[in-house]
Amino acid sequence: MICIITGDIIGSRKIKDSWLSDLKTALKVVSDHSGKWEIYRGDSFQLEVGPENAIKTAAYLKACIKVNKPADVRMGIGIGAIKTKRKKLSESSGDAFVYSGAAFDSLKQAKVNLAVKTDSADFDEEINVLIKLSLIAMDSWGVVAAEMVKMALENNDLLQSELAAISGRTQSSVSEALKRAHYSEIMEMDRIYRKKLNKMILK
Repeated sequence: MICIITGDIIGSRKIKDSWLSDLKTALKVVSDHSGKWEIYRGDSFQLEVGPENAIKTAAYLKACIKVNKPADVRMGIGIGAIKTKRKKLSESSGDAFVYSGAAFDSLKQAKVNLAVKTDSADFDEEINVLIKLSLIAMDSWGVVAAEMVKMALENNDLLQSELAAISGRTQSSVSEALKRAHYSEIMEMDRIYRKKLNKMILK
C-alpha cells in the first residue's frame, strides 16, 4: 500500500515563480530525496510517500507554498495498492493513482483544497471531515504562520525556544504564530489519521 499525492498550484499564473523552487525543495524533502516526485504541466505535481505521512506531508507542502503569498495549493491524497511501478511516477499504475486522481478531481466541486480517497468509504468520510475543519485554519495561514509551520515540521524535535533561536524571532512570536496557525490541532488530526489508518490496514 502506498500514498500518491496529486496537486497543483492555485493562481500560479498570477504570481512570481518563486513558488517553483520552494515546491521542488519541499518535494525533495518529503520524498527523502528518493526522486519519487514529478512536476508536470508547469504547475502540477505528483509524489509518492508512506501512507502514514500523508497528512503531515500535505501540511508541509501547503506551508512551503503559502510562504509565497498569495499562492496556495490543491491536493488529492490517494491510498491504495500499486499495480505497475515504473521509474517515472506518471507511467506507474494502481489503485493509489486512481484514488489520488479522483480525490483531486473532486476538490473543485467540493470547494476544498485537500481530500483523501481510499477503498474505505467510512474512513474517507471521517478523515475528510477532519480535513475540512483543518482547512479553516490552513487556508488562512499568512506568510509568518506558514513559515513557522514549515520550520516546526522540519524540526519537530525542537522546542519553541530552539525554533525561536534558529528563526531569529522571539519565543513569544513563534508561539503566537503556531497558535494562530492551529499547529497543535493539526498535529492532533495527524495522530487521529495515523490511528484510523492503522485500524483500516489491519482489517
